[in-house]
Amino acid sequence: MIKIFCLTSGRTGTKYLSYLFKNNIVDCVSKHEPLPNMFGKPIYWHQTGQKEKIKELFQKKLKKINSYNVNLYVETNHSFLKSFYDVAMEFFPDMKLIHTIRNPLKVAKSNLNRSEQLRKIKYPLNYRGDDGNKYIKWTLTGNEEIYKFLNFDKKTIYTVSDEDKVYQYFLLEWIETENRAMNFLNKYKKHNDCYTLDFPKDLNHAKKIKDMFKFFKLEMKHKDISFQGRKNKGAKKTIIAEKEKNLFNEIISKLPDKYLKIFQNKPYVDFKWGNIFS
Repeated sequence: MIKIFCLTSGRTGTKYLSYLFKNNIVDCVSKHEPLPNMFGKPIYWHQTGQKEKIKELFQKKLKKINSYNVNLYVETNHSFLKSFYDVAMEFFPDMKLIHTIRNPLKVAKSNLNRSEQLRKIKYPLNYRGDDGNKYIKWTLTGNEEIYKFLNFDKKTIYTVSDEDKVYQYFLLEWIETENRAMNFLNKYKKHNDCYTLDFPKDLNHAKKIKDMFKFFKLEMKHKDISFQGRKNKGAKKTIIAEKEKNLFNEIISKLPDKYLKIFQNKPYVDFKWGNIFS
């Protein structure tokens, strides 16, 4: 069985990507955020080095994946790099990857809009860590090293109320996630097993999607690509203003070069927005 996971941030079309596989590939199980869910506590466990707890939960996922009698299992969500990528490699060393990348300013703004929307409807988006603090289920904890370079007054993302700070929080999350993606590919020598997508352009491009399927040597159900499927759209449009650009520039001016050097290379320099790090 071929297993494919995603190297990506939130708000990068992962829900829709699951439908592209589900509707187009023969003998395939494609899931967006299947149980057991690896958001929430597993993210906290990863940050605090509690790998055995992640592995224990992953065993349930492993059992479920191995129960599918199919050629392809695809899981498209952003918990992979936040919590269980090292554990997954222990069990699936031959895994394939999809690296879906979106303009960081838009990722951060979309995450900001989404978090505001969920707060308004009082969606149960938090959990409590072993330290007694509340954290948002689908974000990094804010205790990661990268957050030390911006003053969050030792607050978690759950308690930060300043909209600009929340936006910058998600910018840092994107930078951290992309560094994890490249470190993962380098550490496990998985570059040749990884296909890169430019969101949103590539997810609506039949030739690109066909090329991805060919890269993974997958059999299509039909000649033409079916673009049917649900998209996890936000209530607000993702619009970037001058303020967001200034907040981004403030962030990168404070970060050490070790977090930024990956953006001087492929695939980032190939994107239209790639020059924002120059």
